[in-house]
Amino acid sequence: MNKDFTAYKTIGEVAKILESSSKNRKNIQTHTIRFWEKEFKQIKPKILKGNRRYYDLKNIELLKKVHFLLKEQGMTINGAKKILNDEKTFKLDEITNGSIKTFDLKKKLLKISSLIKKLKTK
Repeated sequence: MNKDFTAYKTIGEVAKILESSSKNRKNIQTHTIRFWEKEFKQIKPKILKGNRRYYDLKNIELLKKVHFLLKEQGMTINGAKKILNDEKTFKLDEITNGSIKTFDLKKKLLKISSLIKKLKTK
C-alpha cells in the first residue's frame, strides 16, 4: 500500500523523490539532505523519537529548489540562499506558477532571437 501523497516522508523517501525529480537521476545521499538542513534555515523537518526526520510537502518543495539550484544550476550555497531568501524569486518555475505564460515566453524568445540575428549581421 502506498503512502498518501500529502503524508510526511522519511529522509530516505525524500532522497528518492529528489533523485526522481533530477534531470540526471543522480542518487542523493541522506547526509547531503541533513547538511542542507543546517545551511538552509527554511528547511525544518519534524524530528521525532530517535532523531528520525519527517518532511512535509513544503519542506520537500524547498529541498527540490535547493537541489535544482545547487546540483543542476551549479550555484554556490550562498547564491542559493540569496535566491531562496528573496521572495520575488522564491517561485522558480515561472511557467507552472503562471507568472510567465507560455505564449508570452514564445514571443519573448522570438524577439531575443531576432535581436541576436541583427547583432550578428552588423
